[in-house]
Amino acid sequence: MIDLHTHTNRSDGQHSPEELVLLAKSKNLSAIGITDHDEVGGLEKAMRKGAEVGVEIIPGVELSAICGDFDVHILGYFIDYHDARLLDKLHHLKAERIKRTHRILHKLEGLGMSLSFETVQRIAGEGCIGRPHVAEALVHAGLVRTFQDAFDFFLAEGKPAFEPKAKLLPAEAVALIHAAGGVASLAHPGQNLTLEVVVAVLQCGVDAIEAVHPKHTLGQRRVFEKLAQDYGLLQTGGSDFHGGARGEEKLGQFIVTREQVEQLKKLSRQWH
Repeated sequence: MIDLHTHTNRSDGQHSPEELVLLAKSKNLSAIGITDHDEVGGLEKAMRKGAEVGVEIIPGVELSAICGDFDVHILGYFIDYHDARLLDKLHHLKAERIKRTHRILHKLEGLGMSLSFETVQRIAGEGCIGRPHVAEALVHAGLVRTFQDAFDFFLAEGKPAFEPKAKLLPAEAVALIHAAGGVASLAHPGQNLTLEVVVAVLQCGVDAIEAVHPKHTLGQRRVFEKLAQDYGLLQTGGSDFHGGARGEEKLGQFIVTREQVEQLKKLSRQWH
């Protein structure tokens, strides 16, 4: 019972690192991978709580990259979350996220929807600020009805308040993960990527592909399992758990085996 894809409130999850670990314990998970977006600030607390209650924490990160016009996410597992090069890049990405949020708020104001940056920052807390926090602020202010409406009408790509994020190429993301001693996996390829983009990213040096994901159909899962075989890659999987109204029930329902985790761990040793 291992879920390799979870998020805390250090990015866009609903739970603190400690709360997530306790929830994983209540779901009888023996291990979880914590993979916050462009952020590793919750790992230390999670590791301590995991040691306390008997849940193994696999230190991870989910890096946002761009492949052509597609938003690509690269998961890193068994990373050294103190690695200076990784931390420098995450610091840069965090600064760029703040600038992007200001631009989004400026566009929203032009649409007659005024929100202060401080309001969004309070929702983000210590975490890495992003569009989900703007969406929550819009809901709280009564400017949209639901979180999804905020994206569907204003924040998603092609909508009036959309702003592109800082560009990181998939190969750069993979290199950062490897430099930090981690294993790189293409996240949720069936969520928004064409097969051509998936293949292009697989050729950028990733070690694995996320076959198991809540938004993958059984047919897609079979395709990604076959791609893993064809390219000699490992397979990862998880619930992409964020908590709250965005999927509380998914934790522990999308899992991988201990053998798969041990394969990842073994591979990570070659990057140390």
